[in-house]
Amino acid sequence: MTWRWAIFSNLAITLFCDSLGAATVSGLAQLSASKDHSGVVVWLDPVAGKPPDTPPQTAVMAHQHKTFVPHVLAVRTGSKVRFPNLDPFFHNAFSKYDGQIFDVGLHPPGSSREVTFRRPGVVRLFCNIHPTMSSVIVVLDTPWFAISGVDGTFRIAGAPPGEYRLNVFYERALPDTLEKLARPVAIGPEDLALPDLQISEAGYVAPLHNNKFGKNYPAVIVDQYPGARR
Repeated sequence: MTWRWAIFSNLAITLFCDSLGAATVSGLAQLSASKDHSGVVVWLDPVAGKPPDTPPQTAVMAHQHKTFVPHVLAVRTGSKVRFPNLDPFFHNAFSKYDGQIFDVGLHPPGSSREVTFRRPGVVRLFCNIHPTMSSVIVVLDTPWFAISGVDGTFRIAGAPPGEYRLNVFYERALPDTLEKLARPVAIGPEDLALPDLQISEAGYVAPLHNNKFGKNYPAVIVDQYPGARR
């Protein structure tokens, strides 16, 4: 189900942008401390004017094997994200950091929760039951964005000719590092290949987090199964 929703969302955006007769911007993101170069979010903000309105999309971030799948998601403002629970025990998703604050509550196996993201920002998510679970949703006020694959490649479809600012987000890069990666980009009628993005992870320390009540997680984590005695 997850990959079908992702394909539908990407296809809808690509078809909309292709209808404008616009260019494709591609590139390569290279992480300094990893052989897996996925999870880099790259987007284009127009220097003048506002991006066109695009239909809201529905993306999926599943609970699966005590992990948020995918770990990084990018959506346009106004879009929804579904959180289906594909594990045999209860899960939760909440955010009290940075972007939008929300809490989907405790939900059982086979159920799903949904959140609409209405303003741009970086939303860091956690599970109130499992402290090792974390993910990031980057909410953007532009339709021109992409996320790098394992090999670091990315492709932004449909940006019409004009002047843009290229912006980059990566979870394990410091804000100063990301700011230095931002650059002006001039797009013409032809497809554009960008210079490689070399992203340093130096100085990053994974932050500790509490549960949604602001307290430490229990020393021993016990999965909660439907019908189990508590």
